[in-house]
Amino acid sequence: MPARPATVFDSRYTGFFDAFNSRLFFEAHEILEELWLPIRRQPGGDYYKGLIQLAGAFVHVQKQRPGPAIALLRLACRNLSRYPALHEGLDLHRVLALITLWEGQLACNPKNEGGSRIEFPILQLERSPLDG
Repeated sequence: MPARPATVFDSRYTGFFDAFNSRLFFEAHEILEELWLPIRRQPGGDYYKGLIQLAGAFVHVQKQRPGPAIALLRLACRNLSRYPALHEGLDLHRVLALITLWEGQLACNPKNEGGSRIEFPILQLERSPLDG
């Protein structure tokens, strides 16, 4: 049986991950918003909205605004938790755990007292088991 071709994602979707992983959170938000706006009221809209909120949360982390960051992390969690554990190549179980971790860190140390270097998260797309 021939192998199935790998999933091909929209370049704006993959561009979101490239920008996010380069700590360009505002840019990641802008890239994905372009994909999200036309479908925001469709079934997949909340998925993209959750990723946009996640990027927005880290814009606030960069600007040392823990309150808005926590609020956006909670919204992202609410939106992303509506989807299966592996959705559009993203391990949402891992992303939701990451959101919980960051929410806790920001609540416990909102001003990054002690000046520790912030290790921003990396988001990776996974290969679907159906990709061959």
